[in-house]
Amino acid sequence: MLDADANAYLTQTGPGTAMGKVFRSCWIPVLLSEELPVNDSVPVRVGILGEALVAFRDSEGAVGLLSEFCPHRTASLYFGRNEENGLRCTYHGWKFDKSGTCVDMPNEPEASTFKNRIRATAYPTVERGGVVWAWLGGQAGDENEEGAPELPDLEWATLPESHVYITKVFVDCNFMQSMEGDIDSSHTAFLHSRPDQTVDRGSAEKFRVEDLRRYSFLDKAPRFFTVSTDVGVMLGARRKATEEEWYWRVTQWLLPAYSIIPRETGSLRQCNMRIPSDDGHSWFFRAQYHPDRPLTAEERWEFKNGGNIFQETIPGTYLPKQTLANDFLIDRTVQKSGTYSGIKGVPAQDQSVTVTMGPVADRGKEHLGVSDAGIIAVRRRLMETARQLEAGERLPAAGAGEEYNIRGVSLLLAKDVSFDVGAHDLMFAGRPQADEMDGSD
Repeated sequence: MLDADANAYLTQTGPGTAMGKVFRSCWIPVLLSEELPVNDSVPVRVGILGEALVAFRDSEGAVGLLSEFCPHRTASLYFGRNEENGLRCTYHGWKFDKSGTCVDMPNEPEASTFKNRIRATAYPTVERGGVVWAWLGGQAGDENEEGAPELPDLEWATLPESHVYITKVFVDCNFMQSMEGDIDSSHTAFLHSRPDQTVDRGSAEKFRVEDLRRYSFLDKAPRFFTVSTDVGVMLGARRKATEEEWYWRVTQWLLPAYSIIPRETGSLRQCNMRIPSDDGHSWFFRAQYHPDRPLTAEERWEFKNGGNIFQETIPGTYLPKQTLANDFLIDRTVQKSGTYSGIKGVPAQDQSVTVTMGPVADRGKEHLGVSDAGIIAVRRRLMETARQLEAGERLPAAGAGEEYNIRGVSLLLAKDVSFDVGAHDLMFAGRPQADEMDGSD
């Protein structure tokens, strides 16, 4: 349970807030590269961490990220003209390049040096893995200075474009609320299941060659274990499997808000990223990828158009069609005889339980059980990290980009083997050289 002050400390991310400083200490996704398809294309509004920003791709292909409001009379630069390596305000023609430098001020005398003293707020950006990343803790140009954070080497971001499918959708609740579904392994046996989904325990060999997640429906009350690392928290959910083995689902939660979902060796993988738009809304970036091969046409179609992992959006936007306003298009007939929730798609199923808590849930009303150990661990880690930054310490994760190349795994382990030891090689299989993990219970 969190009281109102603790919950606000955890969920408020605007300028000047403690948790906002955590996000501003890292590179974070702010938009997809596809949103700025060509040089000098139209600007895009970007709402991140409580700030109103505008992004544009200049004549040379670089991405600028500026405050939406022109420093002259605070007119919106969203309506600006994107031309000749800069964004020009349509109110009086002031023009700014991607660094925020005012390069033209046509309504002032030609000999005036006033423009040399004017600068728009501009944040550093980098494109990687089909995503525009930004560092909202710096000013454009600071990215090469000592102390700048390292880009996180999330495995999907280091792969060829052919191996990755990435999308995003707007979510009507704060980042923490939506993220907690990613690190809660116990809910999958309910929210994302079918009422008639039963499995015979059978032999271990049967489940080795089929989907190990079926063990989730045999044991719906997993026991959770956590290991703290330099870049986050490793969460192990243990379930009964055979007389000799446990079934483990190991989720990697990485600062500030990335979750690597457990997957079996050789399967498609998934990384969920929950980025605050403001204190009551967030962006859900999702990367689906295969580390060893290009995605097939069928897989790409499934990610975009159908199946349990798809969420339909309003054409031309990243806004979901299934929302609280239409009850997430729940089908009560399907709920009786088809799926546990009656709602189509895992993302919408998750939102039906997180968004309905309100933009910011009243955590003083909740009652946490033993299955919430992972949630408790991540909340504590985020708040501890925020306090460390408030005390003037540097975020270790900001200088450990390579540590983000880690996998979530799903596997069977002998009962006398610790999950972090038994899963070690699989977790670090994506790195050029497997490193020893530095963690503590």
